[in-house]
Parts: sequence; structure tokens; C-alpha cells
Amino acid sequence: MRRLTIVFFDAGGGHRNAANAIKTVIEQQGRPWHVELLNLQELLDSIDPLQRLTKIRLQDGYNLLLRKGWTRFTPQMLKVLHLLIRLWHPTTVRALRRHWSQHPAEVILSVIPNLNRALAESIYAELPEARFVTLITDFADYPPHFWIERESQYLICGTERAVAQATALGHTRERIFRTSGMVLNPRFYVQEKIDVAAERRRLGLHPDWPTALILFGGHGSSAMLNIVRRLQRSTARVQMIVICGHNNKLADSMRKVAQAKPIFVEGFTKRVDYYMAVSDFFIGKPGPGSVAEALYFNLPVIVERNNRTMPQERYNTEWLDHHQAGIVLKSFDEIDSAVQKLLADGTLQRLRENISGFKNQAVFEAVEILARLMEPNAEPLSEREDLSVFSR
Repeated sequence: MRRLTIVFFDAGGGHRNAANAIKTVIEQQGRPWHVELLNLQELLDSIDPLQRLTKIRLQDGYNLLLRKGWTRFTPQMLKVLHLLIRLWHPTTVRALRRHWSQHPAEVILSVIPNLNRALAESIYAELPEARFVTLITDFADYPPHFWIERESQYLICGTERAVAQATALGHTRERIFRTSGMVLNPRFYVQEKIDVAAERRRLGLHPDWPTALILFGGHGSSAMLNIVRRLQRSTARVQMIVICGHNNKLADSMRKVAQAKPIFVEGFTKRVDYYMAVSDFFIGKPGPGSVAEALYFNLPVIVERNNRTMPQERYNTEWLDHHQAGIVLKSFDEIDSAVQKLLADGTLQRLRENISGFKNQAVFEAVEILARLMEPNAEPLSEREDLSVFSR
């Protein structure tokens, strides 16, 4: 049985989500592979430089930054992180080589940034016949040394910008695989038709009012309170579904906001797809996962771009602007006027029509690419088989 190792970590939720999505599709399709999910943080805990200095794991430090809303410090944090990675690079490569010697695989798939140079060097040294693949879970790279490295072997890209970045670094098109978007949970593709009006009534909402889904990742954000308060005071006829994630304090505060308009407050849920299916548009941070999920459900996106926007997510806002798939604000202080604009003069319908042409099948395309690379004498995918329909 041929073996696939998927390398992920829990800095944010998107990397584990991508790994699980690909593993699920492989299992659903009955591929005869042994699939191992490798949490790189756990493998490298003993040599984690941040943990040695501060007793905080690298991924936990990143997640703390997200929970506290300190994202304006991300550029500085990345510089420090890359310095630590360079200093610990030889030690990291040795630890990875020990792992590969005990747990070899024919294909190794990375769904993480920052450590792909170390992964590549360890694989080439210990498993020279293995295929090393990097699946970029962002809309674009944030160079240098974020996603795409000169040492990268195969790259799976969800946008033309990522393809262009890989080409600019010297990678040939035969080694760059273009998919139709970001990897989504395969559950999204088996949604049953639902009675939207009936489901809204069940949630205590008006069956016909325009419905905003407000979501800021698994731990929520204090920005959500500002958004809800402004929309509750707005003259716009709009109601809200607010998902606060693991942030119970935020959910409690949200329920105490004066409710001039219908609102449903949820904590952590695995049913984001359900809430998207009963919504009309999305308000949140421009994370690649949330944006891609909203677009799959034909929801125009309202996001902000300013010094609090994480640098690796800024291109996502440019992409939304370019494809007229949403509204990009300087600050969520402008959310009232943005929603009024969205609901006026057919703007919502026009944006939904723009989005409707995007047919994201990336998770299935990624598994098909891996299947080709699993073959002992597989030929690289070439330009003639471009899988893209996501970025027109």
C-alpha cells in the first residue's frame, strides 16, 4: 500500500481543515493509500525555539495573537519567526530526517507555510524518491520564505497570482498544479436543499429579510460587537446570524446587545455550511477559508483592509475587489453604509451573479493530482490540463 503523509499544524484552523478535507475525500473515494496526518508542532515540540524562550508553543503564540486581535503586529512577528526558523533550521532538518527514516512515504503533502524549506531538504536527503508537494491554502504567497521556496518540488495553487509567484521563483509549469480555488470541506458538496424561510423562522429570524452571516474564525473577534451594534442602529432592513466560536464571553456580550432587529447568536459550531445556506451575504475577516466558503455559497463578502489585516490575507481583499465579489472597507466603522449600499439598487444580486461563475472543486482536484503523483512513473501534470475555473 502506497503511503501519503499530510503535514499540518494548528496555527489557525485552516491548515488542519485542509488536511482533514483531503483525507476525507481519499477515504470516500476508496483510494488504496495509507494516509498519515503529521502535526509538525508535536514533532518539533522539543526543539520549538519560541517554547524554549517563552514556554509558549509557536502555534499557540499565533493563536493568541488572533484571539487578542493583535494582528497589526503580524509583520513584525513574522520577521522574528523567520529569524528563529533560520537559526533552528539545521536542528529542524535533523528532526525531520529522523521522522522520515522511521515513517517513509511515497508522497508528502505540506499544507503549512514557513517550514517548507526544512521539509524539502529533509525529504530530499532521507527519501530521495519521494514526491514533495506544497498545497497553498492562501489565495497568494507572502514572500519571502512563506509558502513557495526554491526547494519546493510540486506546488498546488488555487489562484493565478500564486501560479505567477511560483513561476517568478523559477518553478516550471509542469511542476505547478492549478486548481479551481481553495480546499473546502467535502461536506459542503453534499448539501441537501433546505427551506430557507422555514429555517430562518426556526432560528427566530424573519423569513424574508436580508440576512448577514457574521463570522471571524474559531475564536471570534471584538470587532463583531462593533458591527452588530452599528447594524442594530442602522436604518437598513437587515438581520444577523453571529457565530462567536469558542469565545463564550463574546457570545454572552452579543446576546446583551439591544435587539432592534432579529439576531441569532451561535457559539462554536461545525455547521457553518448550514448557516451560510440560510444567509444572503457574509461579514468577516478576509481569511482564505471563510472567503472561499462564502463564495461557494454565493454570498457576497464584506471585509476590511487596514493595518490590522494580516499581510498574508491582504491579497484576498484585492482579489475580491478585482472580481467584484464583495465590498472592501477601510474600517468596519463603515459597515452601516456598506450594508445599505449592498442592499440598494440591485447591488446584492449583481455581486451574486459575479460569484455564480466560480465553481470550486479544489479538494477533489487536489486528490486527483496526488493520485497521479502516487504512481511510480507518474508524468507531471502539464499546462494542457489546467484545472482552473476559479479565477477568470
